[in-house]
Amino acid sequence: MLEIRGLSTSYGNIPALREVSIDVPDGAIVSIIGANGAGKTTLMKTVAGSLSPRAGTVTFLGEEITGLPSHKILRRGVALVPEGRAILSRMTVRENLEMGAFARRDGRVAADMDRVMDRFPVLKNRQGQLGGSLSGGEQQMLAIARALLSAPKLLLLDEPTLGLAPLVVSDIFRIIREINASGTTVLLVEQNVRQALRVSSRAYVLETGRIVLSGPSAGLLQEPRIKASYLGQS
Repeated sequence: MLEIRGLSTSYGNIPALREVSIDVPDGAIVSIIGANGAGKTTLMKTVAGSLSPRAGTVTFLGEEITGLPSHKILRRGVALVPEGRAILSRMTVRENLEMGAFARRDGRVAADMDRVMDRFPVLKNRQGQLGGSLSGGEQQMLAIARALLSAPKLLLLDEPTLGLAPLVVSDIFRIIREINASGTTVLLVEQNVRQALRVSSRAYVLETGRIVLSGPSAGLLQEPRIKASYLGQS
């Protein structure tokens, strides 16, 4: 579904991604893991069109989307749930969700809204509340639900469990599995390495802007370098 080849992105003269190549198969969950500052968020923003690459290509469903503006990439079926959630705090939960569907021109928005409300009952019960009044976990669910209302084929999740309590983290990973099982492909950036590798079928390790390791997630869980660097095991 997604092919990234030789992608390089910089902030001015400072390189953030260096010739990154990644494949995301249709129907899969693929994880990107790495330390803070490795380039994970830069990668997601470049795929989503928020940043323009210096070199390389991004191809989605056989069409090159490199450098397209983010609204055009969204309309092609790629939705980003950004790090930090970026909900509209002065708008209600319902209004946030409606904004997720702003680019759609089909007649299925109402039915999709009902499905989202059923999947996230806490949002259904708080439709009239301001987004900024929700807890951190509820805001993350709102950010995911808002992205789903764009009817994405590929969902980009950037640190969806950052700063959340362990019980809420379990809920978020359950929701990721459910979204994938319903037919949406997922590219996941996550610092909870153990959970990320358990939920995904394939993973890439990003260090200082480069892919240094990749393979089936189950195998990477047993990789000594992963155990030592990310799982606290010798």
